[in-house]
Amino acid sequence: MDKKLANELLTQWEEMGDSHISVKRETPLREDAFAMDDALKIELIAKHFKEIMHVLGLDLTDESLQGTPLRVAKMYVNEHFKGLDPKNRPEPTLFENNYKYAEMLVEKNIQFHSTCEHHFVPIYGFAHVAYISSGKVIGLSKLNRIVDYFARRPQVQERMTVQVAEELKQVLGTQDVAVIIDAKHMCVASRGIKDSHSSTVTSSFHGKFLDMATRSELLKYIGS
Repeated sequence: MDKKLANELLTQWEEMGDSHISVKRETPLREDAFAMDDALKIELIAKHFKEIMHVLGLDLTDESLQGTPLRVAKMYVNEHFKGLDPKNRPEPTLFENNYKYAEMLVEKNIQFHSTCEHHFVPIYGFAHVAYISSGKVIGLSKLNRIVDYFARRPQVQERMTVQVAEELKQVLGTQDVAVIIDAKHMCVASRGIKDSHSSTVTSSFHGKFLDMATRSELLKYIGS
């Protein structure tokens, strides 16, 4: 590739990189996203990450670096991005609301780790979820697992907030759901403006949580 063409492509990529617009509620995936098994994905990611390290000028014969491509590949497939694969979707455990509990249930400070899909650096913080039973209740750990499932993929915080809320509405069979996420973005803290103090808050309120009194009660519980 000649230098002129390379510069033109770089300019195009930089312009695309400044566009953070996302209109899809679902994580953008190809139709053949799961045609390849995990073992092959790990093999190919390790191969390409090794090339990235080579381009950066790192000495891949060094003992400390030799295993890095494979470590990164395993981390991507088995940990950071395992939420891309529907086979890892949490199976809801629902119970009858035998106590006839009719008030909101709030689980706050659900810690999560995700990855910014624009720069592939960490997003981390806390999710607060609440619902009012329509006859069923869910095992508490499943709330954590649902948050983790949607966090473990390249993400946009706004999309993740909506995805968690929509999943809870579907699983619980109720519109009375609220999700609030408070997170730090390393693409803000470690690059660009380099602001490590700010955080981003997003919310998704539905059903009875659209009522200001109910919403205020929720905010009081989570201390916001």
